[in-house]
Amino acid sequence: MPKRVALAGFLHETNTFAPTKARMADFVQGGGYMPLVRGQDVITQGKGINLGISGAAAFGESVGWDLVPVLWAGAIPSAHVCKDAYESITDAIISGIVAAGPLDGIFLDLHGAMVAEHLDDGEGRLLMRLRAAVGPDVPIACALDLHGNITQDMVEAADVLVGFRTYPHVDMADTGSRAAAQLETLMVRGAPFAKAFRRLPFLVPIAWQSTRGQPGGALYDLVTTLEGGDVASTSFFFGFPAADFPGCGPTVVTYGATQQAADGAADTIESAVLDAEPLLAGKTYDADAGVIEAMRIAQTATRPVIIADTQDNPGAGADSNTTGMLRALVRQGAKRAALGNMVDPAAAAAAHAAGVGAQIDIALGGFSGIAGDAPYEARFTVETLSDGKLVASGPFYGGAHLDMGPSACLRIDDVRVVVTSHKAQMADREMYRFVGIEPEAQAILVNKSSVHFRADFDPIAEVILTCTAPGPMPVSPASLPFTNLRAGMRLEPLGRVFQPQDAA
Repeated sequence: MPKRVALAGFLHETNTFAPTKARMADFVQGGGYMPLVRGQDVITQGKGINLGISGAAAFGESVGWDLVPVLWAGAIPSAHVCKDAYESITDAIISGIVAAGPLDGIFLDLHGAMVAEHLDDGEGRLLMRLRAAVGPDVPIACALDLHGNITQDMVEAADVLVGFRTYPHVDMADTGSRAAAQLETLMVRGAPFAKAFRRLPFLVPIAWQSTRGQPGGALYDLVTTLEGGDVASTSFFFGFPAADFPGCGPTVVTYGATQQAADGAADTIESAVLDAEPLLAGKTYDADAGVIEAMRIAQTATRPVIIADTQDNPGAGADSNTTGMLRALVRQGAKRAALGNMVDPAAAAAAHAAGVGAQIDIALGGFSGIAGDAPYEARFTVETLSDGKLVASGPFYGGAHLDMGPSACLRIDDVRVVVTSHKAQMADREMYRFVGIEPEAQAILVNKSSVHFRADFDPIAEVILTCTAPGPMPVSPASLPFTNLRAGMRLEPLGRVFQPQDAA
């Protein structure tokens, strides 16, 4: 008899300091993810794209599982998930799995850093409810983002948690396949793994978590090599450092045939991360200094100089509409420069109303109430218009169909701006091309992203600079107004320690 396995997914990375919450409509629309899907559409719509659910379904089909797809939903990072959206999606997943009847296993595609309006640990609550609904004997496997803030409830309720090993996340589908393979092992084994769970004592800025550099690359190489023999699964989670609750921070989760094996692997990873703490840092520029440096390099460069507008990264909860980098480009007289994406539905509508070639006087962006930011009032030329539909073919989005809504390329001086109606992280070259900007032909590109853009832009970059224009996701979490972190957590590598009385 083929094994009956239910599949579902619910993804959101929550920045509790961000300006805009995730509504049900955001999960229906999907942003940088595929739109909310139910039933067989979970498999058909997800096929071949870079998502955990895709990799799990492909693995299940390869080994002959009887797949029972329930629901998959994801929304681009933002502030808290609205209570009605959280409860609606969670209820649908749990009721759908229960209604499926007898199951041999359950696969969930989750993020790991979801905070709802009414509860801190979104995935922990979902998993505890699911465990209560299906009983203690049905194995539950989860694929998770390496930015997951893993909690004790998550570890207790699930049989195996498997994290990404790359940032940029080019292995989302592969992680789904690895988690599904662990589920197959559990179903055949008929007994749970031994578990080990470790918490690290400091927050890590996301700008310095990339596995394309060091020490991230070496840490994840170690995580990978420890798997084998009695060690069934190893994961290290950098954590998402903009979540104000006690579970925020890096963690290690390992599984083994014996407790000794699981503990040994967890201790080795924990020790390596502690040793790497001094190396988790990097250089940043303010907006004008970054543009000046980019212009200097561009004088002799043969490829674009790329600037990461890291503090307005929509992949970390920002609204992608701050104007600090645009102001600096214009102020410094940058040539052959482009910026994306500026999410401003009103500006996009004005461009469409005016038409290609028109000049429009607008106040662009800057409407999220970010300290030090404001709308940029100027005259722009409408160069191109788009309906916003594109296929993001680079290694991060992995062929996902994106709908950016009515969009335009607006030009001021020799600076072009990708203006969209919907939010998605600038992590694919097609997100310039769909409004007529050829990224390779630019001298300077400003990407509203921290790290994910590197997957598609590294091959064309002369150099990458990180800039700190005003935005809701500070490079250093030490500048965030935490009140609920775990006592004793260092707010950045080698940084000051959080104490509850400091918040008071």
